[in-house]
Amino acid sequence: MTDYGVLGNLLVIFTVSIAVVFLFHQFRLPSIAGFLVAGALIGPHGFHLVSDIGTVQILAEIGVVLLLFTIGIEFSLVQLATLRRLLFVSAPIQIGGMIAMVWVGALAAGLSWQKALFWGFLLSLSSTAIVLKALAASGESDSLHGRATIGILVFQDLAVVPMILLTPILAGPSDGGVAALVLTLGKSVLIVGLLVVAAWYVVPRLLQLIVRSRSRELFLLTVIVLCLGIAWLTSLGGLSLALGAFIAGLVISESEYSHQAMAEVLPFRDSLNSLFFVSIGILMDWRVLLQYPAIVSVLLLAILGVKFVTGAGAVLAVSMPPRAAVMVGIALAQVGEFAFILAQVGQENGLLTGPPYQVFLAVSVLSMIVTPFLMQWSPGLARRAEAVQRLRRWFPGRTTAHVLETEGRHLRVRDHVIIVGYGLNGRNLARVLGETEVPFVALDLDGDTVRREAQHGIPLYYGDATNPNVLRHVKIEDAKVLVVAISDPFMARRTVQVARGLNPHLHIVVRTRYLRELEELHQLGADDVVPEEFETSIEIFALVLRTYNMPQEFVMRKAEQVRREGYALLRRSELPELAHHLRGGTLSDVEVETYRIEEDSPAVGKTLEELSIRFRTGASIIAWTRGGVTESNPSKRTKLLAGDIIVVLGTRDQIRRATGLLLPTDATER
Repeated sequence: MTDYGVLGNLLVIFTVSIAVVFLFHQFRLPSIAGFLVAGALIGPHGFHLVSDIGTVQILAEIGVVLLLFTIGIEFSLVQLATLRRLLFVSAPIQIGGMIAMVWVGALAAGLSWQKALFWGFLLSLSSTAIVLKALAASGESDSLHGRATIGILVFQDLAVVPMILLTPILAGPSDGGVAALVLTLGKSVLIVGLLVVAAWYVVPRLLQLIVRSRSRELFLLTVIVLCLGIAWLTSLGGLSLALGAFIAGLVISESEYSHQAMAEVLPFRDSLNSLFFVSIGILMDWRVLLQYPAIVSVLLLAILGVKFVTGAGAVLAVSMPPRAAVMVGIALAQVGEFAFILAQVGQENGLLTGPPYQVFLAVSVLSMIVTPFLMQWSPGLARRAEAVQRLRRWFPGRTTAHVLETEGRHLRVRDHVIIVGYGLNGRNLARVLGETEVPFVALDLDGDTVRREAQHGIPLYYGDATNPNVLRHVKIEDAKVLVVAISDPFMARRTVQVARGLNPHLHIVVRTRYLRELEELHQLGADDVVPEEFETSIEIFALVLRTYNMPQEFVMRKAEQVRREGYALLRRSELPELAHHLRGGTLSDVEVETYRIEEDSPAVGKTLEELSIRFRTGASIIAWTRGGVTESNPSKRTKLLAGDIIVVLGTRDQIRRATGLLLPTDATER
């Protein structure tokens, strides 16, 4: 008889998860915390509703693999290259600082230096899955602190490999010693290098062949095989499956099929990824909290505090602003999922056994549970980080991102534009301002971009616009316009607030992603807010009108009218009435009709002046097409011929009267 035990376990997991996460949602609590609590309830230390935990953990690991795969697709090697300062400076500082502080603390607690070092390994790792999901849910993956957090997490995943290899050596003498360790590391690097090079040439060609088959099922299976296959082959080199999946995603991200691959994998990722968080909760033994409440509480607070300090300090070391440092430190404050794998290796080698192992699990899971809450509160905590600016006299250049004061003092500009953020929007604006000879100064927090553009004479400076001193250096008191063109919503709000306080007469324009942020930005002092959602809707209807050969001037006029009236409504928070207003007022006051002049039309051979359509009907001929060439606002001397196409603008009655002058008599009667 077929055993359906796995199906029953999955049914229990998803049913309980739905109930708990729904309850959390009602109280506006993070769903990740709900999954962790659900796992604790159904696990062996809870109500023991799941019997086959091993199968659940395997499925959960596949979920993590798919998560890292999709992150790799979204990330791309170009973005990874921009994080080299974080990968090679901040990340080693964070890991090294955490290991050193834990090692000293563990020695003081009476542990041997080997066990103390192993505890440093365990607690230096953070949860890639939880942090990335929380960043994606809040739309902050591409923000300054989001990129910094991801860069450090990638380095941590790489650091797991030497930690696992060093663990048996810490437990006692091993065969081969240091030579064996170096050989194993070399083998890992070689395997991964060969795999990446091979995939780089093979994967695009393979996907090209699969796409030609026009089979969606075949494409999906190929993507999954590539993800799991590259992850498994990478694991043979000693790396984790999840890191291998991240490498697979990076490979596919460089192909033109990355967006479709992402769309196909997302449903599987979200379903299986929830299993990972449940499986972590299953590990939790709540009885440990009752047996060692003081130890667990002290350790939890100590871990959160020390990890926050090392994480924030690591990004401050590369001159990131305190606001970003606070948010990075909070995001990295928990213990990571790869620490459980490392803990199992330590348990096998006698470095972590008995009660210490259970205490480690309890503290780790609790740190994961509180992380989503801390990340929700981090923007408010980051606001208070501005107070750190007062300490600048003690360690300048470390606590705040700043423009070079020597250059700032020599700025001689007035009535200029300050551009915050030198991404695509900022670059386009700077180019137009340069061509029209409007003075401008730009700020950005990407040091490489600043150096590169400065070499070409662009007045771009490294600086954090949320810092009043930075804005003073770029002469905000004398500026006329401030344009905030960054993707970080918190930084945008803070910049508007600070800038408005420094210059009450400044005209502030802010780019934002969502309509829901518009009202708050206006309240903080923004004059104009450009929500990408609303602008996209205008671009869509403009493209549709152009498809129907509407004159460009008419399309632009309509877009401007909708934009003007639409923003007026948005500022009054009348979003639900916007669509009705456009249907009932703006777009229905005037109609546009296109007519073809037939051979028997009474207009054939007559000029527009002779027809006098404007004078006789009130309608206007706004465009005229002959032989595929369209002319807007045609001359009065234009003579109409059979086959010409004209575009008439007017009210319904005006257009009806104009029809009698353009169409044959029998056609108007019909």
